[in-house]
Amino acid sequence: MNPEAIERVDDLIALTERLTGVVAEQAKCFENRRPQDAAAYVEEVGRLANLYRHESARMRADPGLVNGLPAAQRTRLVRATEAFDAVLARQNRAVAAAKTVTEGLVRAIAEEVAAQRHQGATYGATGATGPGAATAITLNKRA
Repeated sequence: MNPEAIERVDDLIALTERLTGVVAEQAKCFENRRPQDAAAYVEEVGRLANLYRHESARMRADPGLVNGLPAAQRTRLVRATEAFDAVLARQNRAVAAAKTVTEGLVRAIAEEVAAQRHQGATYGATGATGPGAATAITLNKRA
């Protein structure tokens, strides 16, 4: 096996493990209902994810790098990749839960605002009384 290929795979394993750790920290922020803390990891996750995408594309372009790996190193690569997939699924669940909670809060606030609107009488152009002044609330269902 080519020593350069072994080193490249070791680097990919280290990168995958680092990315897994950072994404796990982000997921923890969402799970602890502190999404604002997850923002601290955005730049590093973006940088590491871009490196991961680039390096994994290089591996796919040259399958001979992986085919000739010693069994122990191949196992480490597979385990690192499985751990990364698992933490991505965890983060997806945490983000989805945070989104659901946020949407529920926005909906509850909008309903409360609507219920609290002043329904007093106002005078119209003809001098007659009518319903209270109209106000608007905008909800973005995609948020």
